[in-house]
Amino acid sequence: MHDGAPPAPFLKWAGGKRQLLPRILALAPARIDTYYEPFVGGGAVFFALAAEKRFIRAVLGDANPELVNCYQMVRDDVDAVIAELRKCRNTPAAYYRIRAKDPAQLSGAERAARVIYLNRCGYNGLYRVNSGGQFNVPFGRYVRPNICDVERLTAASRALQQNVEIVLGDFRQMLEGCQPGANDFVYLDPPYVPLSRTSSFTAYAQRAFGQEDQQRLADALGALSRNSVPAVLSNSYCRTTLQLYAGLKHQKVPARRAINSVGGSRGPVTEILVRTAAIG
Repeated sequence: MHDGAPPAPFLKWAGGKRQLLPRILALAPARIDTYYEPFVGGGAVFFALAAEKRFIRAVLGDANPELVNCYQMVRDDVDAVIAELRKCRNTPAAYYRIRAKDPAQLSGAERAARVIYLNRCGYNGLYRVNSGGQFNVPFGRYVRPNICDVERLTAASRALQQNVEIVLGDFRQMLEGCQPGANDFVYLDPPYVPLSRTSSFTAYAQRAFGQEDQQRLADALGALSRNSVPAVLSNSYCRTTLQLYAGLKHQKVPARRAINSVGGSRGPVTEILVRTAAIG
């Protein structure tokens, strides 16, 4: 990797993993052939592993087409994304005008810049869409948001160019490449099981990640464990996750959430880190 700033997330993301990074990195193999992250979000774990040059290849993915395009464009043409971001202004009129744009009518660079801009200037850094897939977060009223962080974007671009595949789709599709006993590593950071009816927030993509999806994910992690693939999963610590992952080792870990759709709900939370048998 070239000299310059170490890679780091260029998006704010609910459930971001910077606080838990030391715990997660300690569970990851020292050398990884292929790193899989099917719920990439802000990519904190990916960027940390990239900075340490711990994998040969990486497969990143998500079910959110705008997020996937954003990563692809930052990888493939970061200069075009930066050029679009330089045009953006932090005003309510500009925000709602850009929010109202149909991504299907934009170029790849314009779509990527729109995601970054809305993420930087929208309320509390939330990414939320309605049932029609339309971004619906209000203006955030930040005084001086760093809309175009050139150094961070170019560092992320360099990391994403290091043999990284970025795909759109369901997590099960992305995990098909994991072979039994392979020297791979999987990190799973899905939309969390809600701790209460009012805390439910899974609308990062048009289709919410519901209980059936949580069960499918638990089944997938169980299969990875039986196939001796090192994998770690994060989720909320609650009765549901304890039941879903009853057969696997886990840690109860404290975290602090800076992004929440309800301001009063930000603060200390308890999460679970589940690991497969290959990690021990």
